[in-house]
Amino acid sequence: MKIAVPTREGCVDNHFGHCDRYTIFTIEDRKVVAREELPSPQGCGCKSGIAAVLEQMGVEVMLAGSMGEGAKNTLQAHNIRVVRGCSGNVENLVASYLTGFVFDSGVGCAGHGDDHQCPNH
Repeated sequence: MKIAVPTREGCVDNHFGHCDRYTIFTIEDRKVVAREELPSPQGCGCKSGIAAVLEQMGVEVMLAGSMGEGAKNTLQAHNIRVVRGCSGNVENLVASYLTGFVFDSGVGCAGHGDDHQCPNH
């Protein structure tokens, strides 16, 4: 399984569509066995074509901060399960997800701001 996280400066970028890169973790037996980074395409995440690229790479889960319904629907159409409301260091986030402590907040975003914070950096 592969998990993707919209990333900026080692932390979850709070706005999926404006992240600096995607950190992609390869998981085997509930452990991280590989990590790679994919530069983010320019433009809105739901219109950038990133969902198809991530699907081709084998990504099954997106752990994200804020994400609009358009991006969420696009990712889901590409067989990527979306978990919103994530924050903090990407390594710690994935470890928490793998132990069952990360759940979807159910909250999307309605705008295109430039808010990216890392409280646990």
